[in-house]
Amino acid sequence: MATTRKDSLSLTFAALADPTRRKIMSILADGDRTVTQLVEPFDMTQPAISKHLRVLERAGLIVRGREAQWRPAKLQAAPLKEASDWVEHYRQNWEESFDRLGAYLQSMQAEQRKNEGKEDEAPENEQTE
Repeated sequence: MATTRKDSLSLTFAALADPTRRKIMSILADGDRTVTQLVEPFDMTQPAISKHLRVLERAGLIVRGREAQWRPAKLQAAPLKEASDWVEHYRQNWEESFDRLGAYLQSMQAEQRKNEGKEDEAPENEQTE
């Protein structure tokens, strides 16, 4: 069964939902690492890190090579690009909403300043009469 775009996005976002996996991705952004090297910055066992790597690999975010007895993990950017493109699709809607909210807030502030000005004028008019 082929993985659809929606399925791959679900796998990507599910994999990135965990802070340990995001940290692993950050480490791999600096270069390939073995499981042993990835265990060092974490208070976890090697099998626990391996489980996280399997999730990342299933999502296509990393690939595992083979060098002698080691299987270094390497970052794969394609699923991140796909997720970024998906989010970008909605960015314009968010920006338009924020622009409308900004315009509304500015009009409310202008109205408030206008009303404050009238309040300041009222006592002066009463005193001059």
